[in-house]
Amino acid sequence: MYPQFIKLTFAARMNFSKSIWFLIKKDLLIEWRQRYAFNGIILYLASVVFLIYVSFMELKPEMWLTLFWIVMLFTSVNAVAKSFLQEGRARWLYYYSIASPYAIIVAKMIYNLSLMLILCIIGLIIYSVVLGNPLLHPYYFLLVVILGSFSFSLTFTLMSALASKAGNSAMIMPILSFPIVVPILLLLVKLSREALYGGILEWPLKDFALLISLDAVMLVMAMLLFPFLWRD
Repeated sequence: MYPQFIKLTFAARMNFSKSIWFLIKKDLLIEWRQRYAFNGIILYLASVVFLIYVSFMELKPEMWLTLFWIVMLFTSVNAVAKSFLQEGRARWLYYYSIASPYAIIVAKMIYNLSLMLILCIIGLIIYSVVLGNPLLHPYYFLLVVILGSFSFSLTFTLMSALASKAGNSAMIMPILSFPIVVPILLLLVKLSREALYGGILEWPLKDFALLISLDAVMLVMAMLLFPFLWRD
């Protein structure tokens, strides 16, 4: 009995992993076929950075950080929020026949996290080249950028899934996201300020723990709520 149960459990895990990989591969294929969307996001990012450059003669380091996270916030909205909003009813029925709701939401989160990491790195390079780089601890700031990418991808993936089931999804998306994004944005700006100082005497572990806790809450909410959205 126990060997058979172990075989069934292993087979279920293999099917779950294959479903996730298949869905990620599908999103990558769609993104490759619609390269204009990704190129449009890069163009938007570069245009906003150039607009900041011509609008401000000199940026203080604190303002440099704040504007960076504001730029990345709106970039993530354009990049991640469309993940579920672009799915039609026929594609939802297709998903229903090939994968579980957990595989779909996990695949979306992994794909959006990868996309946000790429965009944040590209954005940081463009931002630093055009506006200069006042950071004294770039590796610390890179860690905060990775955590910020994770937070934005989780938040907007879940909010996109919720908004896709609403009638007026374009209006629901910012309303749902605002109460969650604002604390995340404030935490990221606060954590990033440490990268401007000469020496990090004491790491802001409480702020890191709070940000990770918010990410964990979003992850748990996604795993609990998405199966109910799936049934609609």
